[in-house]
Amino acid sequence: MPNTVGIVSLGCAKNRVDAEMMMYQLNQAGFKLIQDAAMADAAIINTCGFIESAKQESIDEILELAQLKKEGKIKAIIVTGCLAERYNSQVMQELSEVDAVIGIGKNADIAEVVRRALDGEKVESFPDKMNLPMEGGRVQSTEQHWAYLKIADGCDNCCTYCAIPLIRGSFRSRKMEAIVAEAERLVHNGVRELNVIAQDTTRYGEDNYGKLMLPELLRRLCRIEDLKWIRVLYCYPDRLTDELLDTIREEEKIVKYIDLPLQHCEGRVLKAMNRRGDKESLLALVRHIREKIPGVVLRTTLIAGFPGETEEDFASLSDFVAQTRFERLGCFAYSQEEDTPAALLPDQIDEDVKNRRAELISEQEALIMDTWCASQIGKEIDVLVDGFDRYAECFFGRSVYDAPEVDPNVFFTVSDRKPHPGELVRVRVTDHLDCDLTGEML
Repeated sequence: MPNTVGIVSLGCAKNRVDAEMMMYQLNQAGFKLIQDAAMADAAIINTCGFIESAKQESIDEILELAQLKKEGKIKAIIVTGCLAERYNSQVMQELSEVDAVIGIGKNADIAEVVRRALDGEKVESFPDKMNLPMEGGRVQSTEQHWAYLKIADGCDNCCTYCAIPLIRGSFRSRKMEAIVAEAERLVHNGVRELNVIAQDTTRYGEDNYGKLMLPELLRRLCRIEDLKWIRVLYCYPDRLTDELLDTIREEEKIVKYIDLPLQHCEGRVLKAMNRRGDKESLLALVRHIREKIPGVVLRTTLIAGFPGETEEDFASLSDFVAQTRFERLGCFAYSQEEDTPAALLPDQIDEDVKNRRAELISEQEALIMDTWCASQIGKEIDVLVDGFDRYAECFFGRSVYDAPEVDPNVFFTVSDRKPHPGELVRVRVTDHLDCDLTGEML
């Protein structure tokens, strides 16, 4: 009887792809994969170590599984991912119930690590993070009809608040042929929507091709038969070229949706973040995108309470949100991360003030989204069906306006034929509930 393994993957979509690659390695090595890590012989926690709340979530998950191990329900606990990479041996020192801690450069050897942990050996290994596998098979953990497609790893932007370069290393792109081949395999297996991801997708190709190659990659992906939607996430504003905007506008398979994390609008704050631009230039950029791609839906993320952010800076940020009217927006309170330059800046802001500012921006955005949802009533939209909600007693899915796992859903009723997950259906919007659209399938 093979040993069972369950993986809990926390944090971002890039981390999730790493988990899927480890699942493939384990499957190939003869382990039996099960969904519930709490019921497995070996539980792997693929952690996030980006900000304080994510680190705490990872620690809480480890502690929950540690209790199950004490009760004899789990034989071994293995910690991988960004928290393990960032804190190395400290993890096992602080959490004695853990049997193995490995950095991201050891992911390719996950099967060997699990075997050793199940044999009672304590394992710690932190090879060069640049050894993180970029190619290989995956066991898809998303619904069958959509998947993430990671085109690069690491980051060279070096924003002062961010620990990603310390954790993931320098930016490195995958070869285009390998990406297209992986996309073809995913589509062959039933994927209809690909969500293109990296720490900075717009930098793709700069390192190994000597120029920005995301537009060319997207055009290549658009040639894949049976692929319906391509969504581009995590676009850095400085590299959002007209060539890329033209590609998004011209290619039918690329949804008119751009994830554009801006973080702030005030030039002084952005400079302290080691980012470029100011309020005027960013307003101009948003206008330019909307002129180039009529009807585009824009998502951004903002940071409130960065060191030195004054009340005037925050008021300007609020005004920026009111002017840009992003259809999708997330705002987070600044997290003071050790070993980052921003952690050493003077004028750190009180936690209560940071959190309140983030809440105010979120409340402001909720009203903007409510107005946008109301403007959709009466329109007919394409929806990729995700499933049936037995509590709401209706089907649900996502429109081109909605990235998986972060954006709202579309809930709709049917009159006769029941659609299946992965099917693209036409829905007439009749109302909205909070930020979710509701309607009826045509």
